[in-house]
Amino acid sequence: MPVEGRGLSSRRTQQVARDLEIGQPINSDQCSEAADGVARESEGIGAVVDHLRALRRVDQVSLVGWSQGGPRAGGYAARHPEKVARLVVLAPTYNREGPLDAPSPLPPSPGPMTAQSLANFTANWDRQVGCPDQYEPAASASVWSEMLASDPVGATWGPGVRRAPQVPTWGWNRAVVAKMQTPFLMVSGVHDKQVPPQAVRNLHADLGSKQKVFVDLACSSHSAMWERNHLLLFKASLDWLKDGRVNGVSEGELRLGY
Repeated sequence: MPVEGRGLSSRRTQQVARDLEIGQPINSDQCSEAADGVARESEGIGAVVDHLRALRRVDQVSLVGWSQGGPRAGGYAARHPEKVARLVVLAPTYNREGPLDAPSPLPPSPGPMTAQSLANFTANWDRQVGCPDQYEPAASASVWSEMLASDPVGATWGPGVRRAPQVPTWGWNRAVVAKMQTPFLMVSGVHDKQVPPQAVRNLHADLGSKQKVFVDLACSSHSAMWERNHLLLFKASLDWLKDGRVNGVSEGELRLGY
């Protein structure tokens, strides 16, 4: 499920980022609309969860997320534990002292979208390379091509840019996760410089769930699902979703790929 503003989903205020690029003024209503994205994202996740529960005639479904998808999927599970069986998240963002509630009023934002060029995309990935053959150039080219295909508007800006919403996060801190009991698998690439492994270890330490596993994935970055050890990531995720265990472990830390 691409949340609003990502993947194939709509970009709610497409014009604002373009206005910023060409130096046009924007108004505060546009910024507040962008900042309110967390509430809309939660509603979107809830709609998908309830649809699947009805479609499959089950009480619970499992959620999988990446990066900012961590507080989205995890936050939803914290609010609706009766609907979520298990969680799997790669490189979940986490701030122990983050805000519990949405700021009021919502803060102005410099714009609802970030715009990333191919050069920025490549440089950000390359700064997280820590071993030989960590990823194939063809994989990077394919990922970039798919990103542009998912956003026909951003693809027309110069040689093409990848746009993503700027959305503040709240409701995902030590106080919230300490009360959670949903079985939780979290995976961190050892070379991740966007969400440092220590931040994910903090989440593991603070989490109230008795079934919780932290996976330290070798030779991997924030984009581990497109890299050399992606099959280890996929197998660990599948095992957790099926059995609530990885290599027979349901609580603790594992090192994979070393």
